[in-house]
Amino acid sequence: MGIHTRNALTVKSIAASKAVKLRDGGGLWLVTKGGGRYWIFNYTFAGVRREMGLGPLHMVGLADAREKAEDARKLVRQGVDPLAARREEQADLPKLMTFGEYADGFVDAAVKAGRWRGAKTEARWRNLLENHAKPIRQKTIASINTKDVISVLNPIWGERQETAEKLREAIERVLDAAKVEGHRAGENPAAWKGNLEHAMHKPNQLIATTHHAAMPHGEVPGFMKELAGVRGVSARALELCVLTACRSGEVRFAVWPEFDLEKKTWIIPAIRMKGGKEHRVALSDRAVEILKSMKAQRINDFVFPGVRDKKPLSDASLAKAMRTASGNAITVHGFRSTFRDWATEVAHAPREIAEAALAHVVGDAVERSYARSDALDRRRKLMQDWATYCCAL
Repeated sequence: MGIHTRNALTVKSIAASKAVKLRDGGGLWLVTKGGGRYWIFNYTFAGVRREMGLGPLHMVGLADAREKAEDARKLVRQGVDPLAARREEQADLPKLMTFGEYADGFVDAAVKAGRWRGAKTEARWRNLLENHAKPIRQKTIASINTKDVISVLNPIWGERQETAEKLREAIERVLDAAKVEGHRAGENPAAWKGNLEHAMHKPNQLIATTHHAAMPHGEVPGFMKELAGVRGVSARALELCVLTACRSGEVRFAVWPEFDLEKKTWIIPAIRMKGGKEHRVALSDRAVEILKSMKAQRINDFVFPGVRDKKPLSDASLAKAMRTASGNAITVHGFRSTFRDWATEVAHAPREIAEAALAHVVGDAVERSYARSDALDRRRKLMQDWATYCCAL
């Protein structure tokens, strides 16, 4: 290793020198490569000259470099090759996974498990995590912090708010899963409540929410009378949408194994629910009548089969049925809002019961307890009263 004096360098001499190679002694050198300055340790083992990197100057100071070099010298004296020892040590360590690697695996696992309702959901997730989250994909997932999350949200926050919020939720879910699997620890830096809400404007302060056009509940009986006169599968699917206050997709993709017509109950699996939780629907007498009529003409597992073989109805088909029944200025989804208004203004239903009927999880501990139990029996009367109101004419 030579007979040169050790500890030849000082912090000041390093800062003042522009030399490509500086010797500290005992095999320790500071060299310049590609614009950066790096510590290397030269030594001889089994008659062969070797070079071992100790790290860049901006991360490894002079004192640290000397300590690392001395550790390597001790290994050489013990008959151990420092480079071989490092490789063995690194082989025993778990691989540091990047955010991009873990996020891609998260999406792949969700697709394989059938966790999402269709290809559009997968495409949206991949777009969010591959394109919008690109600045943090190469960072180790354990090192992602709040500053990193804000850096990917800021460019679209307030400009493309819906995309920004979905991106934040996607990052939050990926980081939650990574924590469960032991890839990171601590609080989730993408969480909104108690975290990002203090660093960024609240979404509702930036943009006005666009509500789905809804029919005033006083007009529903007349509309339902018109709809009852419209023939076809689409009209019956739309009628069930209104009577159950369910989303269009929940009705269109409904399959027969989900229904128990004797018990007047429809169980929508978590995979098809927007909130990702199973939802039990209390069926009114009229809803059961519709389902029995559809079952009598069943051709496959879909309750409301489309024109293509083994495909459900399209969303456009329900919109067409709506227009046929003189509902031009409203949307199918808007009937959920119509039901909610009726439940408050006409039925005077408790808020937690009305929200449970819509599969919403909101409010205080009392309301959340209803969400856990789903209050099916109390909802059953509410949904029958709603059907009676809708079919009054």
